[in-house]
Amino acid sequence: MPPLYYAITEGIRVTVTPRYIAEQSRPALGHFVFAYRVRLENVGDRPAQLLARRWLIHDEAGQDSEVAGEGVVGEQPTLLPGGVYTYQSSAVLRAPRGWMEGEYHFVRPDGMAFDATIPRFVLDADGVTRP
Repeated sequence: MPPLYYAITEGIRVTVTPRYIAEQSRPALGHFVFAYRVRLENVGDRPAQLLARRWLIHDEAGQDSEVAGEGVVGEQPTLLPGGVYTYQSSAVLRAPRGWMEGEYHFVRPDGMAFDATIPRFVLDADGVTRP
């Protein structure tokens, strides 16, 4: 079973489940593909809309990058109390191991804004090494 990583900020639970995609990876070329599933759940008592995201990505080859933008997968979902939104995305690393973390920027109907933590999660190609 893949590992689960989660954090709760202002009533928004962010859970991430990563996995290595061996069939799309090319270790000899330094091309390691990972998919990750994100589950956003409003465990609080007030609605919140996700407006933007910011990811920090690091691999053992020393490559650091930042990805920021509006919404997720082209959407800016509103999470009502008890509501859940899930999506899947991917990242390509130059090394068999690395990590990702970041935050989602939310706003409530009253205008209160906050950043929900995306917990740091490990990307690991299950023992694959680069030649």
